[in-house]
Amino acid sequence: MPRFRKIIMKLLIWRLKYVSDNNFLIIIASAVGLVAGLAAVILKSTVHEISRWLDLYLNKYEVNYLYLGLPILGILLTVVLAKYIFRENMGHGITDILYSISKNSSIIRKTKTYSRMVTSALTVGFGGSVGLEAPIVLTGSAIGSNLSRLVHLDYKSRTLLIGCGAAGAIASIFNSPVAGMIFAMEVILTEVTVAQFIPILIASVGGQLVSMMLLGEDILFSFTLTDQFKTSDTLPFAALGIVCGLASIYFVKTIKGVEGMLHKLQNTFGRVAIGGLALALIILTFPPLFGEGYESIKFLLSGQETAIFERSFFYSLSDNSTAIIAFVALIIITKPIATALTLGSGGSGGIFAPSLFMGGMVGFLFARVANTFYSALDLSESNFTLVGMCGVMSGVQYAPLTAIFLIAEITSGYELFVPLMVVSALSYSTVSYFEKHSIYTKGLIEKGDLIRHDKDKQVLSLINLKKIIETDLLTISPDAKLDDLVGLVKKSKRNIFPVVNDEGILEGIVSLDQIRDIMFDDEMRRKVEIRALMQMPPTSVSLQEKMQSVMNKFEMTQAWNLPVLDEGKYHGFISKSRIFNAYRTKLKRQSKQ
Repeated sequence: MPRFRKIIMKLLIWRLKYVSDNNFLIIIASAVGLVAGLAAVILKSTVHEISRWLDLYLNKYEVNYLYLGLPILGILLTVVLAKYIFRENMGHGITDILYSISKNSSIIRKTKTYSRMVTSALTVGFGGSVGLEAPIVLTGSAIGSNLSRLVHLDYKSRTLLIGCGAAGAIASIFNSPVAGMIFAMEVILTEVTVAQFIPILIASVGGQLVSMMLLGEDILFSFTLTDQFKTSDTLPFAALGIVCGLASIYFVKTIKGVEGMLHKLQNTFGRVAIGGLALALIILTFPPLFGEGYESIKFLLSGQETAIFERSFFYSLSDNSTAIIAFVALIIITKPIATALTLGSGGSGGIFAPSLFMGGMVGFLFARVANTFYSALDLSESNFTLVGMCGVMSGVQYAPLTAIFLIAEITSGYELFVPLMVVSALSYSTVSYFEKHSIYTKGLIEKGDLIRHDKDKQVLSLINLKKIIETDLLTISPDAKLDDLVGLVKKSKRNIFPVVNDEGILEGIVSLDQIRDIMFDDEMRRKVEIRALMQMPPTSVSLQEKMQSVMNKFEMTQAWNLPVLDEGKYHGFISKSRIFNAYRTKLKRQSKQ
């Protein structure tokens, strides 16, 4: 390791002499994109090999009771690895990235460069009803973060390379460089300049090239359009946009609700047992929910909708048009439940693929119902399936542009660009009307761990309260005399004296202005107790309080100093002037970066 570091240092010294900062950033972005693309290929190939191996034991035309054991096994292996080997909480990968950027200086743990690849391969490979996209995006982002640290880049460059890793991962998974680039800018990085645009573009292209070289045409999902867009379908597509928005709301709320119920179970393996068993029963009943589900979407697109009945109890009903509508509707209802059970019980994966799956099902159901009850419409079921994928993804991910370009690239053309824009815009608008923040950001914003589009709050959030607490104020007991306080006045350079009892509880404060008139009266000094002089501060600050809340207290009270307490115990004071100094330092550092 010391030798490796020496080599790195020599390379860094060489690059400082001969390579400009911008060119070096582009070189590193290329490397991040290539490595993220390679990671995506490895993960896809691993999961597909597991699925191919399992297919040998799963009968195509019969109910397979292996579904009762496979998802539980995958989740159990994931939990054991996460708990005892990687020592990580799985959670939502995109949320982890956003938290790292906002609160951890864009530093992502080294183990995350591979841990989510292993755990998500087990979860999804054995049937967990989630996707591979979020784990591989986290992997790519971790690669960007750690490579930037290796070559000693600053916070701003580190954040940019996190976005490059995400772009390379998405581009590799879907063979969609434009979607990868837009995803990085729309979901991961929200403030991108033209100068930052180039490294993200390079990384996205790098991820796609790796996928093309190693997998060729064997990519995750692709489709060649067979039906043209008709302008007469514009109104039905607009209606689909609103339906997709409502479906997105149902998707997100169901996931939050089911996950919340599972998280109330304190025992880790109890969650695995209950959540895993419920998931297994759902998959046994609705086999299309096994794994990512892209195969079922391909069946719908190619007009083989009866194939989604394979391995289910309802195979004998596959030729009944009413049964197809009912079966797809039930799949739509249960998909977010299955996804939440997978994640809530400890599985590793994301909601990217589930949102695409559900959108495809919603689009197909919309067109099939319309054609069944009003045949004059003659809607293209394949087109509505594709555009439905865009609509629900836009509503769930809060990423309308990513959704539009992803489906456009998947279909290798822009024939559906108009309906994609209409459905994406209406779905996003519908969801935004009911919920301002995405599933990734809502929890972080509510906790104050993520602040966007407000520079003042962003800078305040970077200040660590514990690092600016002032502990040089001399304390005094409430039972002491004024004479004792005068002795402290001689030693102290401060004008405030906290009154703290034997248990460390703050009982009040005494300021120098309060005693100035009596501190030279010998009789008063001997008789007056501190308890009679002390006053309660206008308010106090908690040790765990956010800086925005602290500043609000200063503004309301017009105080310049406030005590910091933890469960009533005194820890020091925080001053407005100290906060202003820290604020200016952070602001100057951000401007330089």
